[in-house]
Amino acid sequence: MTENLIEIRDLSVEFVNGGQAQRVVEGVNFEIRKGETLAIVGESGSGKSVTAHSILRLLPYPLARHPSGQIFHNGEDLLKASEKHLRTLRGNRIAMVFQEPMTSLNPLHTVGQQINEALQQHKKLRGKAATARTLELLELVGIKEPRQRIRAYPHELSGGQRQRIMIAMALANEPQLLIADEPTTALDVTVQLKILDLLKDLQQRLGMALLLISHDLNLVRRVAHRVCVMQHGRIVEQNSCDQLFSSPQHPYTRELLAAEPSGGPVEVGPASPLLEVNDLRVWFPIKKGLFKRTVDHVKAVDGVGFSLPKGQTLGIVGESGSGKSTLGLAILRLISSQGQIRFHGEALDQLSQRQVRPLRREMQVVFQDPYGSLSPRMSVAQIIGEGLRIHGMGNAVEQEQAIIDALQEVGLDPETRHRYPHEFSGGQRQRIAIARALVLKPAMILLDEPTSALDRTVQRQVVELLRTLQAKYNLTYLFISHDLAVVKALSHQLMVVKHGQVVEQGAADAIFAAPQHPYTRQLLESAFMAPVTAEQPEEGQVHGFS
Repeated sequence: MTENLIEIRDLSVEFVNGGQAQRVVEGVNFEIRKGETLAIVGESGSGKSVTAHSILRLLPYPLARHPSGQIFHNGEDLLKASEKHLRTLRGNRIAMVFQEPMTSLNPLHTVGQQINEALQQHKKLRGKAATARTLELLELVGIKEPRQRIRAYPHELSGGQRQRIMIAMALANEPQLLIADEPTTALDVTVQLKILDLLKDLQQRLGMALLLISHDLNLVRRVAHRVCVMQHGRIVEQNSCDQLFSSPQHPYTRELLAAEPSGGPVEVGPASPLLEVNDLRVWFPIKKGLFKRTVDHVKAVDGVGFSLPKGQTLGIVGESGSGKSTLGLAILRLISSQGQIRFHGEALDQLSQRQVRPLRREMQVVFQDPYGSLSPRMSVAQIIGEGLRIHGMGNAVEQEQAIIDALQEVGLDPETRHRYPHEFSGGQRQRIAIARALVLKPAMILLDEPTSALDRTVQRQVVELLRTLQAKYNLTYLFISHDLAVVKALSHQLMVVKHGQVVEQGAADAIFAAPQHPYTRQLLESAFMAPVTAEQPEEGQVHGFS
């Protein structure tokens, strides 16, 4: 039997606020074996991250406390270890990769300085030796041109590059255990796949154990040896990865496995075009020299054209930086562009902003982050009713009724209209954002990554809601996303964008069945990852690394 690296016994966690204690983790038991990948899955708020952070005592003590439990590492209970001893473990024997690298990396320090810090703290490496080791680590995690990147600041790197830097920092001291907390959630599907393959490769080369925290079961199925399923702070099921996916025992596990958005778009008949776009371009000038002359352009959107009938959904897919969101904003005339945009037969590109304003009631938008797009100082009623007031739709009584109707349409209790955004979950906030768009009875809604920040079960609920509303009101959607499972469930047409240009477009079902362009095939292969059998680590199997 493989020796256990970490053993967690009867772990409980409470958070104390205003004298009231809230139990968020209850009686958790599991072990992490040397060289294996253990995944903890569950929805937001299930206790996954709190459990993982307890291993290194990274919770906000004394607001957090452990009413019960033991966490053994090499026979020592870490919950009783001194802070001095924990500092020798953190980033050394046990390392962590956090979910959002941009907030985890120091914006004032270069990549090299931040990796060097871990080397100085634990290995006492400085000067040329530290720089050489840092370059070695950057090469190990697949950073191109490491000698240039070592001097870069976090904001100068892409999301995938920043996550690789976080992994390099975590691996600097060759840890026995790497805790990866949602390491790919904010990344495109192609970058996700590269990060996953990188972690698997490094695990095999270094012989380390990996604790993966995720709500993405597709990802877990690809890399994990064993899986623990958490719900409401408890582990409701744990088993080998193969057994859990082939024969789930607990109802909640079965619910999670069935939560992948399924089905297809709503059935539609022939319809006249609502939106027509021809040769749309958004070019940002590159200016250099003393007189700031334009020497070139960044072609964020370059020659895009399509026709979208009323009542249909156009899915727009591509990686970050491909021009998807810029295209959407240009169509709504929220940024300047060149080319033809016809909406309801009217040439939007020929209208001034003042002339476009009355048409904005017909063109609404739902953004990616509902918490960022909802004012924290306004109640739900004020947020939803703002558009009604701006467009002068009805008197106060009629507006109040419209707000109530909109909340009922999206499945929220109208009595919640007097509450504020922070009092709702992520899925509920997104429903509020949809209600805000819906209350104006628009013809078209731009949905910009509306489900990427949500758990799979909540994603499925939002997808079903959007389909229901589309069928009921004959809504037209522009659906921007890098999540192809969600796009497949909603879209009649599909447009694949790369570097501002359309590389493939047409009927969604035809493209999903037989993609023609290599980039489209790459996106689909990354999004619908086939499970890869992870070999169980053998006892004593350790790979050297210098």
